[in-house]
Amino acid sequence: MEQETRCGWCLINEPMIQYHDSEWGVPSHDDRKHFEFMLMEVMQCGLNWNMMIQKREIFRKCFCDYDFKRIAEFGEEEIAEILLVPGMIRSRRKITAVIHNARQFMKVVVEFGSFDRYLWGFTNYKTYVYRRHQEGEAEARNELSDQVSTDLKKRGFKYMGSITVFSHLQACGIINDHHPDCFRYEELLKETEWEYR
Repeated sequence: MEQETRCGWCLINEPMIQYHDSEWGVPSHDDRKHFEFMLMEVMQCGLNWNMMIQKREIFRKCFCDYDFKRIAEFGEEEIAEILLVPGMIRSRRKITAVIHNARQFMKVVVEFGSFDRYLWGFTNYKTYVYRRHQEGEAEARNELSDQVSTDLKKRGFKYMGSITVFSHLQACGIINDHHPDCFRYEELLKETEWEYR
């Protein structure tokens, strides 16, 4: 049986392959999933995504299965408990940023009806495929991530710079950044309305 071609970055271990095959770039319209990615992206700053995948279950336990409504109510007691959890990233700044972002997230939900409606509104619910990416021009940010990052910062979100936002847009399927040779590239194009940019 012929082995399927995947994006090179995921080939370091099985959990990363599973994430690549089943989640990365899949159009997500679930607010809790959006917040899960956002939480992991905050925790990733200065680290790497493989570590985030390895610590995912720890994050899930520390942050109420990514229930942003409950996280928004966290205070000093919860922060102290999280800092003591074995294997947790012990950065008070990141933990408080996650809690702060949950509160800002809730404000967006109230204003737009869902965070998903807000975020996908930037592309009118279309997935973008960038021609320059197809031609091998890798980048860590672009005009879309700049626009979204600027707006999120105005809304008070923390750790949401353009590079972090770009990762979120890739993860939730707003940008299909799978390599054109990757078997998931064509599969995902069939799952959403898309356009070249």
